[in-house]
Amino acid sequence: MAQLIDGKAVAARVRAEVKADVEILKAERGLVPGLTVVRVGEDPASKIYVNGKKKAAEEVGFNSWEEHPDASISEAELLAIVHRLNEDPAVHGILVQLPLPKHIDAERIISAVKPEKDVDGFHPMNAGKLSLGKPGLRPCTPFGVMRLLKEAGCDPSGKRAVVVGRSNIVGKPMALMLLAADATVTVCHRKSNLAAEVANADIVVAAVGVPELIKGEWIKPGAVVIDVGMNRMADGKLKGDVEFEKAKERASFITPVPGGVGPMTIAMLMRNTLIAASGGI
Repeated sequence: MAQLIDGKAVAARVRAEVKADVEILKAERGLVPGLTVVRVGEDPASKIYVNGKKKAAEEVGFNSWEEHPDASISEAELLAIVHRLNEDPAVHGILVQLPLPKHIDAERIISAVKPEKDVDGFHPMNAGKLSLGKPGLRPCTPFGVMRLLKEAGCDPSGKRAVVVGRSNIVGKPMALMLLAADATVTVCHRKSNLAAEVANADIVVAAVGVPELIKGEWIKPGAVVIDVGMNRMADGKLKGDVEFEKAKERASFITPVPGGVGPMTIAMLMRNTLIAASGGI
């Protein structure tokens, strides 16, 4: 029977660490990290996410602001907001909340954020640094997964890791982070033989957005299972990408949904903002 990896508890520890480091920054350098979230329009999910980020920022002692233009804003006007924030010395981190309205090119907006203020870790330069193994701001969700593995006592070095999903936000950066930690990494997608690949994995990271796609019987006994999936079902409940009840019978450690990876994303956003403000502590 697997031990649960409590993402809420780990996220609370990360936020406490960041708060302590913020106090050091204030005392030694008179510096308070500043985070601005840009939220366009009234997407209900985005509002919830942004409120959670603002609450976390206040908890750790950051200055935090929200830019909230109407959904009718033009791409040029939104770029102007980003450029203004780029030049504001009080703003160390800029997060553009996705999705953006359809008439706006999200990639163009993200690429307009200065790489050193890109606390989401999505800028092409930060993606390139990750690929090259250079220091830079990392995407928050895979960054959080690496911390969860550490908390579970799972050193990826020498282990076989399977990442299910190849998105630019989670799957690809996750694979690169595991590779940097000396794991042997396989990235799976819709053309993969999932059952066979998962069965050989010491570490499974599921990030594809299909409820219970990863069957419990596929899990290698003793494997560590990280479920990034957050799928809202018809009854309103959340399910992950892993068949949790059966998987936990075989895994050594497993993240629940909710309460696993989700809280870590905001916690690592706080860590990224601190890094952006201070160059690392």
